[in-house]
Amino acid sequence: MTIVTATNGSGKSLDEVHGSVSVSHRDPFRRLLAFLGPAYLVSVGYMDPGNWATDLEGGARFGYALLWVLLISNLMAVLLQTLSARLGVVTGHDLAQGCRAEYSPRVNFVLWVLAEVAIVACDLAEVLGTIIALKLLFGLPMIWGCLITILDTFLLLAIQRLGMRKMEGFILMLVATIGACFLIQVIIARPDVAAVLGGFQPRFPVDPDGRTRGSILVAAGILGATVMPHNLYLHSALVQSRRIGADRDRKAQACKYNLIDSALALNLAFFVNAAILILSASVFHTKSIAVASIEEAHRLLPSFLHPIAPKLFGIALLCAGQSSTLTGTLAGQIVMEGHLRLTIAPWLRRMITRSLALVPAMLVIGLTGEGATQSLLVLSQVVLSLQLPFAVIPLIHFTSNRRNMGTFASPRWVKALAWTASAVIVALNVKLVIGTVSDWVDALRSWGATIGPVSISTLAAIVLYTCIFLITGFFLHIVIRPMFKRSPAWTAQPSVALDWSDALRPRSPRSIAVALEHSPADAEILSHALSMTTPSAGAKIILLHVVDTPMSRVYGDLAADRETDADLRYLDQVVRVLESEGYDAKYTLLHGPNRAGELITQLRKEPVDLLVVGSHGHGVFRDLLFGQTVDSVRHGLDIPMLVTRPPRPSPRVETKPIDESAEKSVDPGDFKAKSTNESVETNASVGL
Repeated sequence: MTIVTATNGSGKSLDEVHGSVSVSHRDPFRRLLAFLGPAYLVSVGYMDPGNWATDLEGGARFGYALLWVLLISNLMAVLLQTLSARLGVVTGHDLAQGCRAEYSPRVNFVLWVLAEVAIVACDLAEVLGTIIALKLLFGLPMIWGCLITILDTFLLLAIQRLGMRKMEGFILMLVATIGACFLIQVIIARPDVAAVLGGFQPRFPVDPDGRTRGSILVAAGILGATVMPHNLYLHSALVQSRRIGADRDRKAQACKYNLIDSALALNLAFFVNAAILILSASVFHTKSIAVASIEEAHRLLPSFLHPIAPKLFGIALLCAGQSSTLTGTLAGQIVMEGHLRLTIAPWLRRMITRSLALVPAMLVIGLTGEGATQSLLVLSQVVLSLQLPFAVIPLIHFTSNRRNMGTFASPRWVKALAWTASAVIVALNVKLVIGTVSDWVDALRSWGATIGPVSISTLAAIVLYTCIFLITGFFLHIVIRPMFKRSPAWTAQPSVALDWSDALRPRSPRSIAVALEHSPADAEILSHALSMTTPSAGAKIILLHVVDTPMSRVYGDLAADRETDADLRYLDQVVRVLESEGYDAKYTLLHGPNRAGELITQLRKEPVDLLVVGSHGHGVFRDLLFGQTVDSVRHGLDIPMLVTRPPRPSPRVETKPIDESAEKSVDPGDFKAKSTNESVETNASVGL
């Protein structure tokens, strides 16, 4: 007995586009172009509406002084995204799959929950950005904008079906539009170049009260909005869309080109974020105008800049929201499939995520008014900040592990930079979270409501700080555990052991159901059914046909119209021909308007080993008109199916009437065994 390993499903990240882009070009420049793309999809996460809110606030409050924070954030992003790309290229695992392979099921489940919460928070920011853009451009009420964001889900899913390169091109077009809009606005604003360059000097400006708390919080917000957790999951999967190869040289080449891709794309994102901050500083800070929201910035732009500036601002915001929506969809798919090994339809996955983001948006807008969107946007960034360490730390551990990365494991200087970056990220995000939570508690304390002897602010503080304590403990587990417990070796794909001597043993079906149509297509259907058995094998042939005349729909098997009578005599003759050839055959005539439903009901009542049906080759509109019998039956039964192709136009199948009264007839003699060397579409796995 020979035991061989076989894959349990594909186990590939983003299986529908995995290895779909060829990079085997002789010309180095064309090869580089083939690798460019994944980082541009990632880069849109660095210029989403959450970044706008922090960049506008930083520029309006502190001028150009926090440009260095954007630069440091961008350098950290390049480092972390490069590590993410290396993980995907070298191990064949995305970050979510790595967490599943590395950690226990409970830890993996918690990491999945945190990642899903972060993706919903990210989608919330994208929803808010889109509805704000629709309001700014068209004056559309935000509650109606929420409903429109449901429709853009299907538009972007349609773009995703066009293929990876077209999707990357679409995203690049949106990113270029955002960059062009802000470039024009910055040129109109004419910022002080010397002051802009001075903004790259590391320092925290002081507030009017002489403290730096405000600038530190804004810097943490900029960092938290820039280095986004779902981008790390996304990049480790997108790089696997390239057909790289398994040898070391090709992986090294892929790592080099992905580094170039990341540097180009993320520096473009840095330009956009810097342009937002520079625009805000040159327009608002120089006039000592405090800007508290995206809408307020848009409203104030015409009084200082050209009248076209607000339109450019709104167009850029709409493009940012739409591009981030598409990448958020992909990240959600990667997280669910990687952590849980669970695959659902992309449209359903997208609708679930969008619904979870729309509910709080619609509730807040409906109950407190449109002015509360800025607070909701800030909340989404705080949630992202909480999740960020749980994506960064596993990534550093995984890419430092020689057991899985081999010679591609991070050298000491890269690990030192990565751990330093993670320490800065964690410290600033902890500062941001604690400051935000304190503000919430203070706001509740000013409300003064109580539940018995205890104030609501006290209860809220207990709940919030308990959550922070639990999250901190879990975070320390993620950091410390890999340092003391040896990492398991990751398998290339999830697999099971098969006994090929048993798997390859021929199995003749004992009963075969054949769905006939009383048309020339039956020659093809019955021919392939008979190729699965022989008269000596003793398999029972069960002929099925559904009558859907008006009489049969009402009276069922009591119907006695001409078509039902012709079908009965037709099936009877087919059975007699089969019996004359030595087959054990019988027929069952079914009645009803739903052909698929009748077949499913009959085969559930009398199960068979194999069902043979014909494929009509319908398109979308013909499916709507005539129905999808094959797909409906396939999903309604758990038996193997063999689907034959439609009959060829030539040679033409001649028909002979059973008698002059029959409206339709086919000669059963045409069904005697034909050559079986014709291509057929099969699906012989149980669980259809």
